[in-house]
Amino acid sequence: MDLNYTKEEQAFRGEVRTFIRDNLPKDIADKVLHHKRLVKDDWVRWQKILYKKGWVAPNWPKEYGGCAWTPIQQHIFEDECGYAGAPRVMPFGLVMVAPVIQNFGSKWQKEYYLPRILSSEDWWAQGYSEPGSGSDLASLKCKAVREGEHYIVNGQKTWTTLGQHADMIFCLVRTDSTVKKQEGISFLLIDMHSPGITVRPIITLDEEHEVNETFFDNVKVPAQNLVGEEGKGWTYAKFLLGHERTGIARVGESKRELEQLKNVAAKQLRNGKPLIEDPRFRDRIIQVEVELMALEITLLRVLSSRSKPGPEASILKIKGTDVQQALTELTMEAMGPYALPFRPETRDAAWHGEPVGPEYAASAAAVYFNYRKTSIYGGSNEIQRNIISQMVLGL
Repeated sequence: MDLNYTKEEQAFRGEVRTFIRDNLPKDIADKVLHHKRLVKDDWVRWQKILYKKGWVAPNWPKEYGGCAWTPIQQHIFEDECGYAGAPRVMPFGLVMVAPVIQNFGSKWQKEYYLPRILSSEDWWAQGYSEPGSGSDLASLKCKAVREGEHYIVNGQKTWTTLGQHADMIFCLVRTDSTVKKQEGISFLLIDMHSPGITVRPIITLDEEHEVNETFFDNVKVPAQNLVGEEGKGWTYAKFLLGHERTGIARVGESKRELEQLKNVAAKQLRNGKPLIEDPRFRDRIIQVEVELMALEITLLRVLSSRSKPGPEASILKIKGTDVQQALTELTMEAMGPYALPFRPETRDAAWHGEPVGPEYAASAAAVYFNYRKTSIYGGSNEIQRNIISQMVLGL
């Protein structure tokens, strides 16, 4: 493959960069670049700006309101957004459930839900993991029983990211307990405002309310919200996870964090010299940079295949999260003792207290803690290695 961007692709990058420079709200970019806490309005505001431009769904087919961009254009767009400090579009609706609805949903589901996802009218959450059913997702127990024109749902989901904001949740539910466990799962779209749904916060290691427990107590769901066929949910779930794992690579964001790491290493002194001049530390930065470059090339190869994501998505997930965690670790090390104080309030955009040490070090510990999860969500890296060994190596 030709690793050089064409003149047209370079011109497109310039167009994207100019648009972001002129339209990304400064207060949102400042939050992202300085690792401040984002609120729902920050994500929605940016998504509506992209929607007005027609750029909110680069991966969607044009018939549903997508951009009809090439995979390289999609990568360029995400690369520039990540590098500039734009918040990620919430993936649960636009990146994850939308392709499932487009490929397996009914005509009504496509006509009703896709425009609402596109315009950010509905905020979606993911209902996959359960207590005891994370890596072994097929063992899930959340149950849906068909009663006339409705399903009655009972059970629990956990790690529901930003579920406190959600209007809708796509859920894997057990509709048949008499067959092989993968064959008894169905894919339901559930209104989060339905009676019987309770959302309880889980406070994570960085003291953030990012994830939740979600309980379903005799929740009534219209049968028309079943995606595809009953009992085929496992097939749709695997299709969705391929899109999720590809997106976890986050190349643009890692490029931004790499540059910030280099800036920190240039400011911090060790033995009277900038840390960036320490050969051992510089070599570790270079190692991560090389791995990031390899990740980007691999991502481009996967995107250029124009087929649905397969086991290659697992490779992207593993290496993408390895790079992200390595960057947070090196940043903590570069900041030295200034990174040790953990003060969650420094992530609030309205906080005006005195940081311990340089201001850029204030949120380092919180970011480090938060990124411990990246090797677990979307299917743990250990599970991804199993997928690669079975589907790529044939072991």
